[in-house]
Formats: sequence, C-alpha cells, structure tokens
Amino acid sequence: MSTRRIAIFGATGSIGLNTLDVIEQLGGRDSFELTAVTGNANVEALAKKAIDHGARMAVTADETRYKALKEALSGSGITPAAGTSGLSEAARMDNDMVMAAIVGTAGLKPTLEAAKAGADIALANKECLVSAGPLFMEAIAAGGGTMVPVDSEHSAVFQVFEENQRRALERVIITASGGPFRTRSLEEMRHVDAATARAHPNWSMGLKISIDSASMFNKALEMIEAMHLFALKPEQVEVIVHPQSIIHSMVGYADGSVLAQLGAPDMRTAIGYALSYPNRPALSVERLDFARLARLDFEAPDEIRFPALRLARVAMARGGLQGAVLNGAKEVALEAFIEGRCGFLEMAEITEAVMDSLSHLPAAVDIDDIYAADAEARLRAAGLVRA
Repeated sequence: MSTRRIAIFGATGSIGLNTLDVIEQLGGRDSFELTAVTGNANVEALAKKAIDHGARMAVTADETRYKALKEALSGSGITPAAGTSGLSEAARMDNDMVMAAIVGTAGLKPTLEAAKAGADIALANKECLVSAGPLFMEAIAAGGGTMVPVDSEHSAVFQVFEENQRRALERVIITASGGPFRTRSLEEMRHVDAATARAHPNWSMGLKISIDSASMFNKALEMIEAMHLFALKPEQVEVIVHPQSIIHSMVGYADGSVLAQLGAPDMRTAIGYALSYPNRPALSVERLDFARLARLDFEAPDEIRFPALRLARVAMARGGLQGAVLNGAKEVALEAFIEGRCGFLEMAEITEAVMDSLSHLPAAVDIDDIYAADAEARLRAAGLVRA
C-alpha cells in the first residue's frame, strides 16, 4: 500500500500530538508522508515534531517567530514558513489529507483552501462548520475530497450513519457528559470560577474547551456542526446527557432502531478512523469492559441551566451568519469569564444579546463575510462585558 500524504494543522495541540501518536501506531513513515506541520508560538516544539517525524515543511502562524523557527530547523532540510501565506502554502501542497486542528477562526481559511485543493479533511475544528458550514460543504463537494469528523461525537455519528438509508433517518442524538456542573443548581452556577469550570469529569482538555464543556457551549457548537455535516434539519438534532461518556452519539431510524458507537474516552479512536477511513485500524487504546461498566445513565439536558443549547437552536433556525455570530460573541464572553470580568451564566446572556442584535445578517457569500460577522460579534460582545 502506498504512503498517504498528510499535513497536520495544529500539530502542537492535543489533537495534533494525538495524531502523530496514531501515525506512529499505524506504521509511521512506512504508511504516511508528513507534508507539513503547523503551530503557533511554540516553534521549538513545532521544529522538534517536524524533525522527529520527517515533515517537509513547518509553518508557524506567528510571523514574528519565523526567524526562531528557521534557526530551530537549521540543517534539517525542512522548509520553514510563517503567517497566512505559509499556512496557505501548506494547504495547497499535494496532500491526500489535512488534519484540521487549528483552534478557532484562525483555522477557517487554510482548511477551506485545503478543501478546495481536493484534500480529504479530518475535521477537528468546530468553527469551520459552525461559522461557515455551507461554504465548507460546497468546497468539499467542488474539490472532490471527503470530510471525516474527528470530534468524538461526530465521528460516532459518521461511523453509524447509513447514507443509503437517509430517507429512513429520523434523528441524530449527540451525547453530552454534563460536565462538572451537571447536578449544580442555577444559583450555584452563578458563582463558579474558571478553575472550577475547567475540571471536566471525563476528559483531559485545555482551559477554553473545558469551560465550553462546563457551559455546554461546546455541545451547542456540535449541534450546528452536525446539522451541516450530515445535511440535517434543525429539529433532527438532539442532545442527551450521558455522564459516563461511553456512548459518543447515536442515530435513530424510522423503524425505531437506534445505532450507537461506543468506546472508552480516547480521541485516538476517532483520529485513527479518520486517518484510515473507510478501514478500521488496529489501535492501542483501552477496550471496554462491560461487566465493569455495569450501567449507562441518561438524562434530558436542562436548557434553563445550560442556555447555550437553546441558543444553538436559535442559530440553526435563523441561519445566515448566526453561527459565526454565536461563536464570535461566545469567545469574547469566555475570555471575560476566564479573566473574572463576567459570571459563568453571563456568557450566554452576552452571546444571546449579540445574536439578537445581528439577526438580520444574510448568508455568507465568501470567507470574508464570515470574518466580518465574527469581528462585529466580538466588538459588540466586548461592549457588553464589564471593564
């Protein structure tokens, strides 16, 4: 079997590092040719990964770190690059697949360019579909590639979604752990701080994604993402709280059947499936012991305590640029919460106010419309945050 050419956008983050681990498990350089790795300010770690895994190019998104990256790669034969032009160059290389794991809206443009160039996209960036879903799905179709989700929930749906039974599809059920505040009262949640909110019961994640999980904003984004990824109607997307995080998502059909994908909480399973699709690779991950599990619990989500879920439905119903507005406003509110300038529940209040004020925006024509809506949402959200 020939080697597969792959670029990893966001190679120094948790998804990128797990991707490199999976590549090694699946044969390393005998199975994959690493065309490019990208990162941000930590150029030392980026250069080391590029050298260790034999990348052709290493790109730092931070142009001020180009000289440091070039020095770190000296003598390796690896091409250094920086900034948006460097990311674009990596996106247009002869990639069979791009792991899209750049965090936030910074990942939109290079991922879109890779899709237009015909690469398969292993999607780990929620903002691509939340903010610009129609543009990305059109680019994938035009480029001729495939979009394979890496988020555990969307990977689960992808694995049990029977495309030839689309007419029988009734619903997609995304599971949520409930996070650290699943049983907290509304009054208790008003007074929690960032340190408490980041303590996820099942997953080890970064600060922002952990807080997004605690507020269920991550689930709100996943609802919008699922709608675009699987061409669903808004009412076909459901959320169920499942504290054990063993069932990652489910698909319900017209005959009453519900198909589910189960597995231990480990991102490498979804990454391995994306890298090997349509085959299932052999991976060194934990196997489920059903006797030890004993039980799997479920409960309806509380949209009073977790209003982000309701805001997702508002954004899906309104369409246009509401996804981009929701995400941009939420990001500003999240930063304010981390810095102690707004309360935990205020994040949703700020986001909703901005969404209402920009509900008139039409659908995006190009990526510049996405960035403009994101910028305006951030500006308005900042005006609502206390100094």
